[in-house]
Amino acid sequence: MAWTSIARRAQSLLPARHRLPARLLYFRARSLFFGGDAVHCPCCETWHSRFLGVGSPKRAAACPRCDSRERQRLLYLYLRARTNLFEDRLRVLHVAPEDCLQSILSRQGNLDYLSADLEPGSAMIAADITSLRFPDDAFDAILCSHVLEHVPDDRQAMRELHRVLKPGGWAILQVPMDQSRERTFEDPSIASARERERLFGQRDHVRVYGRDYPARLRDAGFEVKVVRFAAELPVDVVRACRLNEREDIFHCGKPVRHPG
Repeated sequence: MAWTSIARRAQSLLPARHRLPARLLYFRARSLFFGGDAVHCPCCETWHSRFLGVGSPKRAAACPRCDSRERQRLLYLYLRARTNLFEDRLRVLHVAPEDCLQSILSRQGNLDYLSADLEPGSAMIAADITSLRFPDDAFDAILCSHVLEHVPDDRQAMRELHRVLKPGGWAILQVPMDQSRERTFEDPSIASARERERLFGQRDHVRVYGRDYPARLRDAGFEVKVVRFAAELPVDVVRACRLNEREDIFHCGKPVRHPG
């Protein structure tokens, strides 16, 4: 009962504004087959008999109702507990939005919410993260999760995200990481999808980030806090939500400019 290639082709025939509601309706119908109380999704506040298999190799991670994965559930819990996203009036940029989070945030009355994606029709606007058409200091908060590993010039993307973030604002910039690597591994000469999958873990990835990732963010001008949020959560929450305790949150800030 995954979001199948047939379902994807069918939703691609719909006008862009109807695609997210169609996906959410599909997920809601799918969830009827997985009633239970073994696993919990905080994004849609539902319990299920199990999460669905995704990825290669397969892992039980996808919520039957909203299709959230473990990283999105962790991010949502963090946003609720450690940020002002659900309290203050904020202008928010959400890059390559996850359905489960976009459906929540787009309904928040306190947010001036804008989602953006390189692929037209995948978000509210089409935008290239390396050349954003927004003025400096345009957003109070930015969400960008598991995007930079797809971007050939990730350093330019980081600089653009820093540019459009307001001084005193914050950004959550998540990437998959290999903690065993001291330095990020990338090689622009690797163009084969098969080789990228072998070396970078996925056909459309162009690098594997190492422990130097926070230094890259700092080079772009961000102040970076590496938060081991999953390790701070109660064990029963981690188990029910099937979170990865080793995943860090990269909470980035833009320093306030002081006159003189």
